[in-house]
Amino acid sequence: MVNQTLPPYSVITSALATAETQRVSNISWQVGFKQAWLTFGAAVFLVTVPVFIEAPLVRVLPWLSLVLTAAWLWLSYKLMSKPKTYIWGDLLLGFSWSWLAGSVYWGWLRWEPLLHLPVEAIALPFAIAALKRGWGKVGNYFYLGSLLGTVLTDIYFYLVDLIPHWRQIMLDPDSTPTILHSALAQVQTPLGQGLAIVLATVLLVCGTLPLLSKQLHWWAFGGAVLSTILVDSLFLVAAIAA
Repeated sequence: MVNQTLPPYSVITSALATAETQRVSNISWQVGFKQAWLTFGAAVFLVTVPVFIEAPLVRVLPWLSLVLTAAWLWLSYKLMSKPKTYIWGDLLLGFSWSWLAGSVYWGWLRWEPLLHLPVEAIALPFAIAALKRGWGKVGNYFYLGSLLGTVLTDIYFYLVDLIPHWRQIMLDPDSTPTILHSALAQVQTPLGQGLAIVLATVLLVCGTLPLLSKQLHWWAFGGAVLSTILVDSLFLVAAIAA
């Protein structure tokens, strides 16, 4: 007869505790997974939709657009003061920096493309300082993701030599359709198409890899980066339709 012995009591309880911890962790992530997708969706919304609101607003009422930054910051503070809405306030904080940069540049400096990236990075020191303290991760990562998308798109503009067309549109808006057709012709060259594929690939990689994380700030980052593809695609469609 085979002599069987039970494992020590401590081993059994340890195994049960590990299993229970894993079960609770799985349930927690199921809840967190829903929150992650909501954060991702909000990040996409905050990059794409305001483009079509802020862009026309800054041309007509640049000061109003700038003052609205204070409203976003105030709303962000109010939301962050409550545990249930903290994440949304955090995300709105990052959006406020993007809105501020957009208001300043497109309101008064849009005629000079060389100033675009420096102005877009206006809140970068704040974001870095906040992240070093572990504060405002969702919003600051959203801002960094949005900034990364802007940097890559601007690099594409420089490499394909679209900057002169940018200046012409800003200086002569009435000629926009003609200028867009000229710019589109450059995008359709082998260089333009090749770099567009590289740009889209880099954005896809930088936007999807963060979604493997279980941390919300990476989902906000990924949503902001992937939204760049959507915004660029919409502008491309507008150029074709012009």
